[in-house]
Amino acid sequence: MKLKVGDKVRVIAGSSKGKEGKITKTLRKENRVIVEGVNLVKKHKKGNGQETGGILEVEAPIHASNVMVIDPKTKKPTRIGYIINEKTNKKERISKKSNEKID
Repeated sequence: MKLKVGDKVRVIAGSSKGKEGKITKTLRKENRVIVEGVNLVKKHKKGNGQETGGILEVEAPIHASNVMVIDPKTKKPTRIGYIINEKTNKKERISKKSNEKID
């Protein structure tokens, strides 16, 4: 999975199509991500002595193939590529549209 926590993404498929948000958690084994403000579901919580119960809205995981990273230069969805930095010999993520570094 090429997505990381903190990436700004846009949903490209599903009921939340077109919404944008930051990735708050990645679930690598299931190939899913949790994006803030996207794919909200109602969760019923039972109260106990310290907390009150009620119906909460929680972000549910969305499949990684249904989101695309936003290009920092053009502000449009883009694919992610990799290059090797010659100075540090480390792999860096780049935007395929503008060849701009992501992160």
